[in-house]
Amino acid sequence: MGGTERMNHEKTHENELVCSGHYACQGCGAVIAMRHALAALGPRTIVVLPACCWSVIAGPYPYSALRVPVFHTAFETGGSTASGVRAALEMQGKSDINVLAWAGDGGTFDIGLQSLSGAVERNEDIIYTCYDNEAYMNTGIQQSSATPARAWTTTSPEAHPKDTQKKNIVQILAGHKIPYVATTSIGFPDDLIAKFEKAKSIRGTKFLHVLAPCPSGWKYSSQLSVRLARLATHCKVFPIYEVFDGETYVINVEPEGRPVKEYLSLQGRFSHLTPRQIDEIQARVDYDWEHLLHKAMLEKFEFE
Repeated sequence: MGGTERMNHEKTHENELVCSGHYACQGCGAVIAMRHALAALGPRTIVVLPACCWSVIAGPYPYSALRVPVFHTAFETGGSTASGVRAALEMQGKSDINVLAWAGDGGTFDIGLQSLSGAVERNEDIIYTCYDNEAYMNTGIQQSSATPARAWTTTSPEAHPKDTQKKNIVQILAGHKIPYVATTSIGFPDDLIAKFEKAKSIRGTKFLHVLAPCPSGWKYSSQLSVRLARLATHCKVFPIYEVFDGETYVINVEPEGRPVKEYLSLQGRFSHLTPRQIDEIQARVDYDWEHLLHKAMLEKFEFE
């Protein structure tokens, strides 16, 4: 394990490709994530945006908050559209342009999973990023399969909270045995930038799962976005790690082991929880962390 918590300001501002004056909410984690990602990838990048918050944030044609080409596409087509853009570039002999599919959790965990799985199964040379704010935030905070158990949303209100666990999208993508799968977070910008730089250097499909807190959907003050993202990792709710070829797990940030209550108590979406329910969430988080540790200790499988 290794800590990567210090922000690399110089690298971020050298390659600023997100303009001010965009349409995001104050404190939006998805914008912070995009800034760092494009700082790492550089101007020779095409961004594919299926329906998500970023479809709004980027702005309508002919205006755009991004200083790179943008392809807006349908909700379920992030993987297939990015595949098509890559194929077109190859036909033109342009191999030095990054193709970045940038989708929310609804467009990845749910509606776009089929086209993502198809692209991944073909090992398309794309970088697929899911910025995860754990609900359909741009259409009214409806529950997605990335929503944690017991969280408030407009379709899982306090009286009828979500009764299933968050889908493990990393495990699904790692199961496709693609070259690179990683989690990262706006709470650890150096780690985020380093992983996009690594993804840029790898041939084949790269999948990055980025935790992007949402002030309006999670119900917290906008200045807490980065703090919450860091707490998610230090409370073991969102571990930071990589999976190579679906086999080798590497944990990148060692959690401080803080109680999960510290993370939950800052968010209005969990304000209805009873002490017993918080204990249940803590038990689940501890179990999942031990499971991840076990995977990280396994030796890489080698063919004879």
